[in-house]
Amino acid sequence: MVRVGVIGVGHLGKEHARIYHELPEAHLIGICDKDASKKERADILGTAFFKDHKALFGQVDAVSIATPTAEHFKVARDFLSRGIHTLIEKPITLKVEDADELIDLAVKNNCYLQVGHIERHNPGYKRVEEIAKNIRFMEIHRLGPFTGRINDCGVVLDLMIHDIDIVLGLVKSEILSYDAIGINVLTPYEDIANVRIKFKNGAVVDMTASRLSPEKQRKIRIFQEDAYISLDYGEQKAKIFRKKFLQIAQEEIDIEKSEPLKDELKYFLSQISTGKGLGKPDTAARDALKLAVEIVETIQKNQKEFQVLSKNAR
Repeated sequence: MVRVGVIGVGHLGKEHARIYHELPEAHLIGICDKDASKKERADILGTAFFKDHKALFGQVDAVSIATPTAEHFKVARDFLSRGIHTLIEKPITLKVEDADELIDLAVKNNCYLQVGHIERHNPGYKRVEEIAKNIRFMEIHRLGPFTGRINDCGVVLDLMIHDIDIVLGLVKSEILSYDAIGINVLTPYEDIANVRIKFKNGAVVDMTASRLSPEKQRKIRIFQEDAYISLDYGEQKAKIFRKKFLQIAQEEIDIEKSEPLKDELKYFLSQISTGKGLGKPDTAARDALKLAVEIVETIQKNQKEFQVLSKNAR
């Protein structure tokens, strides 16, 4: 049984704590949050409450970090430095160099470092991953209403990074070029963004992410040489369309539904208990962050150019 703690008990952290409490392979030692009112969550789960994450040193084998993104690096560094296995909610950090330091620490201290890219554990995606090949074009929409929960980064690092991670895992080719546009509406960061990526193997990917839409949508469409695949992440439903003679045949893809976060945490625990993940950090999450940061920089550059053009046109 792995002794675990949860740092940050907000929207996602409270679900980490609930699931660890339910899983027989985990022993939830305690939860930590700067907000003392979160002790109520600890009381409900029958576990200890801490205001300082350092109080968990020596008591846990592993932790989930679900703090604001700006705090990921410092908190994760504290645990990895002490040989404590760490799961960080996405994105891994705000800066690529900070992600590199955490990866080096995980290797040095023989720790398992995992990042919470939850769509990897979505049963719909796992089924689609089995049949997606020779991808020519992908279209992805990740839209939702503004909640105000995330206030330290834009929609690329908040939402689109899920799809960046999936795309890099599916296409498996170097990027040839990309362009990106984003608009700030309710925050100082981009609240809606669109990116078009061209890969060296000929694949093209178009991604749109928004936190301004009235309804939630998480869909991916994959066009390949022999089929078109449609997946709804939220509904965990997928269809495949194939050409048969002069018609298009539609077929439902069999998916055994599950709770992706529970599958993610079970995977995290198994990588620790079996030893398979020790000293093998999640470098794919670092690659997703690197591209996401570059996309944000491109958006900011394009915004400045647009402002100059608009000013000159007056």
